[in-house]
Amino acid sequence: MSEINKKISSERREFEVGTLDESNVPNNPKQLFESWFKEALDKQVMEPYAFHLATVSSDNIPSSRVVYLRSIEENGYVFFTNYKGKKGQDITKNPSVCMNFFWAEKERQIRIYGKAEKIDPEFSDAYFASRPRESQLGAWASHQSEELENHKELSERLDFYTKKFEGQEVPRPPHWGGYLIIPFYYEFWQGRAKRLHDRVTYTLEKNEWNIQRINP
Repeated sequence: MSEINKKISSERREFEVGTLDESNVPNNPKQLFESWFKEALDKQVMEPYAFHLATVSSDNIPSSRVVYLRSIEENGYVFFTNYKGKKGQDITKNPSVCMNFFWAEKERQIRIYGKAEKIDPEFSDAYFASRPRESQLGAWASHQSEELENHKELSERLDFYTKKFEGQEVPRPPHWGGYLIIPFYYEFWQGRAKRLHDRVTYTLEKNEWNIQRINP
């Protein structure tokens, strides 16, 4: 066995930061999410907004990538992307997605299953207008997920749009915008000693959340 595999197979740590009891969680999982999220912010967790987004292609091949949570809405969670990229293509074919937050400093993980749908264009316009100009221009220059011959090609495209929009506001590209993920399942995971972790789930059934503890 290589040294790196020895390290991988032998590495252990205990989880001792907190507990999670299904008997005293709120009835609405969004309240627990927001409470944990605030704690992650207060704890100054590295990249608390980052989550893994899993999608499935039309030929049933899963993909996962890290994106940023940009808004918590009454009925779900918003992120922004290029609609023509891989994740956008997957969502067009299959809107079922999974979000996964992991906050190591708090020994916590949250998984959320939901349906993704495009947000109103006005919402996307407002957020795009708040982005740094370099990011706005990059959204025009990048043909996300398409083959790229070299970095020079991308730089030349960026130069083109820099000149095109010189002296004016950069409009939102029609192929760029937000998705709202509307949850139907949550799992809250709290690390515990001896690998006896706490796992509490919320499943939406007939417009009500059914709360259960499941085995670690």
